[in-house]
Amino acid sequence: MQDVLSMTYLWLKAGHIIFVVFWMAGLFMLPRQMIYCLDTAPGSAEEAKWAHRMGKLRSIILTPSLIVVWILGIALAAAIGAWSEPWLHAKLAIVLALSGYHGWMVAQAKKMGRGERPLSEKQLRMWGEVPGIALALIVVLVVVRPF
Repeated sequence: MQDVLSMTYLWLKAGHIIFVVFWMAGLFMLPRQMIYCLDTAPGSAEEAKWAHRMGKLRSIILTPSLIVVWILGIALAAAIGAWSEPWLHAKLAIVLALSGYHGWMVAQAKKMGRGERPLSEKQLRMWGEVPGIALALIVVLVVVRPF
């Protein structure tokens, strides 16, 4: 029985890591696509192409990956009984903030798809660094478990 539980944990962990990679890739790509969209004229065919690409990124990669990451992450925490661990609380706070960032960036991308320009190129470049910083903090919390 212990072997079955051990294998289930490993599959959950593998799935969680895979979908975190997909989610992070999408979060890195979205601001870049938004920067490309900035260079197009509102209402142009090229803007429509970028809006379509951003929509596909959101619907095929970003949102499904976010959902799977949360489901598998909760399952992993339950499997190892980590709910009282301070490192997990810190990780969950960062993942919750990153989920909020995801939602905010999706809203900004939808505005851009409608011809609005809510963020400048410089702002998009700066906001594009958020996933990398969050990822580094999360990896340290999970691997090192500093507290």
